[in-house]
Amino acid sequence: MAQLELQPPGKIIAVGLNYRSHAAELGMDLASEPVLFMKPPSAVIRSDDAIVLPAVSRQVDYEAELAVVIGERAHNVSTGDAAGHILGYTCANDVTARDLQQSDGQWTRSKSFDTFCPLGPWVETKPPLPEALVELLLNGQVRQSAAIADMIFSPIELVAFISGIMTLERHDAILTGTPPGVGPLKPGDVVAVRVTGVGELKNRVVSGTG
Repeated sequence: MAQLELQPPGKIIAVGLNYRSHAAELGMDLASEPVLFMKPPSAVIRSDDAIVLPAVSRQVDYEAELAVVIGERAHNVSTGDAAGHILGYTCANDVTARDLQQSDGQWTRSKSFDTFCPLGPWVETKPPLPEALVELLLNGQVRQSAAIADMIFSPIELVAFISGIMTLERHDAILTGTPPGVGPLKPGDVVAVRVTGVGELKNRVVSGTG
């Protein structure tokens, strides 16, 4: 298997509440279908770029995620065929303005600020094992950690489900949900997403001016 250069995604589809342990943390029932939302391509930054905290938000949270990168166009594919449409996997941080998410009653603004979708550092073509950990390190301390096996819907199931709603194109990214333990970021923080067998994505945090 190989590490490939990450290309800019045409669209980013994300999944909410996809870890059993995260649902338990929040006291919520397991979803019967994936809960989807989207982030704009303009939110994407790469490893070592800065996450900019917007002045309009009082609480911006990290959310460590495994991301699936599409390799072949997928339209209404089955779970049996979904793996053939995956180029590989990378790390993602679904940065979220939590106060705006709560006040808006929907998620578009809170998830869409520039710099709110760190991705990288590369695309690993070898699928991570079920026991692989998705972790978040804040200033070197582990704040999130859960195995991929804890997902309610696997990456393969998510590709199949989403392709039945919208056609997935090459380089599109799917963010597969976050483990328990999300928390706030502040200027000066260094935040890293680490996925066993995939890589580590690291970003610094700075204040915005507007």
